[in-house]
Amino acid sequence: MNTEILSRIQFAFTIAFHYIYPPLSIGLGIVLVIMEGMYLKTGKIIYEQMTRFWIRIFALIFGIGVATGIVMEFEFGTNWAVYSRYVGDVFGSALAAEGIFAFALESGFLGILIFGWNRVSSRVHFFSTIMVALGSMFSAIWIVVANSWQQTPAGFRIEGEGLKARAVITDFWEMVFNPSSMDRLSHAIIGSFLAGSFLVLSVNAYYILRKKHLEIAKAGFKIALTVATAASLLQLFTGHHSADGVAKNQPAKLAAFEGHFDSLAVADMYLLGWVDAKKQEVSGLKIPGGLTFLLHQDFKTPVKGLNAIPEKDRPTAVNFVFQMYHIMISIGMILIGLTLLASFLLWKGKLFEQRWLLHIFAWAVLLPQIGNQVGWYAAEVGRQPWVVYGLLRTSDALSQSLRAEQVVFSLILFTLVYILLFCLFLYLLNKKIKHGPVDTHMHIEEVPESSKRDNPILD
Repeated sequence: MNTEILSRIQFAFTIAFHYIYPPLSIGLGIVLVIMEGMYLKTGKIIYEQMTRFWIRIFALIFGIGVATGIVMEFEFGTNWAVYSRYVGDVFGSALAAEGIFAFALESGFLGILIFGWNRVSSRVHFFSTIMVALGSMFSAIWIVVANSWQQTPAGFRIEGEGLKARAVITDFWEMVFNPSSMDRLSHAIIGSFLAGSFLVLSVNAYYILRKKHLEIAKAGFKIALTVATAASLLQLFTGHHSADGVAKNQPAKLAAFEGHFDSLAVADMYLLGWVDAKKQEVSGLKIPGGLTFLLHQDFKTPVKGLNAIPEKDRPTAVNFVFQMYHIMISIGMILIGLTLLASFLLWKGKLFEQRWLLHIFAWAVLLPQIGNQVGWYAAEVGRQPWVVYGLLRTSDALSQSLRAEQVVFSLILFTLVYILLFCLFLYLLNKKIKHGPVDTHMHIEEVPESSKRDNPILD
C-alpha cells in the first residue's frame, strides 16, 4: 500500500474508535437531564439512584473519549501537513470555539456533576447536569461544522498557490452555516441520542432479565425508550433533509449512495444490492424510480449520475459507499420498528413480560453504534477523491516527507494502544453494570424528610 492509503486507513481507524464515545456521552447526557429532572419533580429515590449510576457511566465514557481524541489532532500535522496548512484558519477557529464554548463548559461542570451530590444545592447540581449535556452537544456542533465545511466549503477565499495555498475565512458565520452543516449536525446529534438511549435500554433490559434492581430498571427503561422512540422517528426527517442537501451539493456522492450511473435515466432506490462498477450495473431489490420520487416528487425527472462527472472526480469505491449507506438505512428502520413495538407493548402494559424482546434490546446497543460508524464511512469515502470538496484532493493533502513504513509502524502502535483502552473500557463498564445502581445504605421508596427540607426545588 502507498502512503496515502495507509494514512487514510490510520486516520479512519483512529476516528472510528474515537467516534464510539462522543455519541454515547451526548445521548447519555440528555437521558441524565430527564432522570434528574424526574427525581426533582417526584422526589423518588429510584430516580436519584439511577442518575447517580449513569453519571458514573458517563464519567467513564467521557474520560476514554478525551484520551482517544487527542491522537487525531497530532495526525493532522504528522500525516496531513498540506491539508493542515490549507484548512488551518477554518479548523483553527472551529476547534478554538469548541475549546471555549464546549470543552471548557462540559469539563468545568463535570466536576460538580460527579462530586457535587450533597455538596451543592439540588438546583446547582441539576444546572450542572444540563450544562454538561449542552457542552457535549456544543462540542459536536463545532466538529461537525468544521467537517461540513470540507464537504461544502463557504465563506472563504484562497490565498497562495500550489502547496502554499490556504483557505482564509472571509465570513465566519457563512463558514459556520455552510450549505451542509445544519443538516449534518441534526443527523449526527439524533444519531447520538440513539446511541446513548440504547445503552440505557440495553443495561436496564439486562437487569430486568436477571430480575435485579427491577424498580429502577423499569423506570430507567421507560425514560430511555421515550428518547429512543422520538430520536428514531426524527432520524427519518433529518436523513431525508441530509440526502436532499447531498443531491444538491455533492451529486457524485449521492450517485454512489445508490449506484446510479446514467444521468439520462430516472434513479431507482435500492433496498439491498451489489454494485459492479466496471459494468456500471447494480443487482438487487429495488423500488423503480424511488430515488427520483424522493428528490423530485415525480417518477420522470432524471437524477445526475456518475457518468456525468469526470472519472477523476468520482468516488472510486462505489460499492463500499453503497453498502455502508444501505446498512445505515437498514439499521435506522430496525430501530424505528423496535422502539415502536416496545412503546406499543408498554402502552398495553405487556412490555416487561416479553423476554424475547428484552433479549433483543440487551444486544441492540450495538445497532446505533454500527449505524453511526457506517454512516460516517459513507459520507467520508463518498467525498473522495476530495479532502476539501472541489478544492483540495486527498492525494495532494499528504505530508511530503512522510514514508509508508512510518505510517505502518505508528498504525500498529495505535492499534495496540486502542485495543488496550477498549479492553479497559469494557472491563470498567462491566464492573459498574454488575455493581448496579443501588447502594445498600439507601432506600428506594421516597426522599427522606431531611432531604426534602434541604431541596429547594422540592419545597
